[in-house]
Amino acid sequence: SWIIALAVIVLLGLVVVLLNVAMPKFKSLQRLTDRLNLVSRENLSGMLVVRAFTNEKFEEARFDKANEDLTRTNRFTQRVMSLTMPIMMLIMNLVTLLIMWVGGHAIAESTMQVGDMMAYIQYTMQIIMSFLMISMIFIMVPRAMVSADRVQEVLTTELSIKEPENPVTLGNESGELRFDDVSFRYGNAEEDTLSHISFTAKPGQTTAFIGATGAGKSTLINLIPRFYDVTGGAVYLNGKDIRTLSQKELRDNIGYVPQKAMLFSGTIDSNIKYGKEDADVNEVLAALDCAQATEFVSELPNGVESSIAQGGSNVSGGQKQRLAIARALVKKAPVYIFDDSFSALDFKTDAKLRRALTKYTENAVVLIVAQRVSTIMNAEQIIVLDEGKIVGKGTHKELLKTCPEYREIAESQLSKEELA
Repeated sequence: SWIIALAVIVLLGLVVVLLNVAMPKFKSLQRLTDRLNLVSRENLSGMLVVRAFTNEKFEEARFDKANEDLTRTNRFTQRVMSLTMPIMMLIMNLVTLLIMWVGGHAIAESTMQVGDMMAYIQYTMQIIMSFLMISMIFIMVPRAMVSADRVQEVLTTELSIKEPENPVTLGNESGELRFDDVSFRYGNAEEDTLSHISFTAKPGQTTAFIGATGAGKSTLINLIPRFYDVTGGAVYLNGKDIRTLSQKELRDNIGYVPQKAMLFSGTIDSNIKYGKEDADVNEVLAALDCAQATEFVSELPNGVESSIAQGGSNVSGGQKQRLAIARALVKKAPVYIFDDSFSALDFKTDAKLRRALTKYTENAVVLIVAQRVSTIMNAEQIIVLDEGKIVGKGTHKELLKTCPEYREIAESQLSKEELA
């Protein structure tokens, strides 16, 4: 009996040692795999930039280092694991020898029969083999535990945007959008990104935001669909705090065009209908027409059924932006958000799109973030942001007189005749 106990203790000790040695390496193995994937993805997606700066050798060196680090760690873990089976088989055979040695003395002393010893060896082998199988499972456990921990991190991450317990209904009326002393701070930031923002955007009017890079324009409009929640004050739509609405209802009432136009693999038609699944042909064509996309879509061999590659890589930047605008317009939402969505358009297309947009969104709240003064100079309300604060509010002409920051931006982009 003590021989079996000794064998089991030795096997368990081996498993514990292997776990302690292998577990840290398996954790680093996952991290190094991530690193290799990151370098590979950057090399592929940034291929043109790499070539433009003739940095092929540098990128090869980056990949080699990431690959060698992964190889070295992987080789270590495989070597440790490869030792397991030989050691276990050695333990099993040593146990057999020990039984025969002890049993041989017992037979010599006539306290045991040969048949009893052989039977005992068979029983012992069954027990040892069972523990060997258990040990093999334990050897696979470290990597599984590391992977499970990574999955668990995602599953247990607490959502920062939470649904209200008793959501209110927005209603069908087209109401105004109001920011009431809104402040916002990113997690762990030392100071507010936005401070005491207050304004009202009315239906049928365009409210534009302009300011230097990093002024907080995109952050401000991302508060409306609740991509982030305000840390001070409140945002009201139709007189209701948006935090009391369900996220689905809130976002169903917003047509959103992000700063970086993103298309999905499929067809032009499927991408437009991403904004409204049940949109008919006329609605799709009307949205494309307003977004000034009809001209280039009609020239394609299959029209709206033409294929779109992953990420929209087979259309130009301006075409991608126009399709993204059409996707938002097809919703016919009471609120439209355009986050610097006209930057890739030429001035002529930009002007035509804005004229068409005025008719298409005549009863909606329109919010535009722009870098070009020419894009927003006809807006009913222009809000100038600087370091997260409102430093000017009014029409183009009013701001030229009252807001030095706006005048500085305008003078850098417009001629004296255009300013006059």
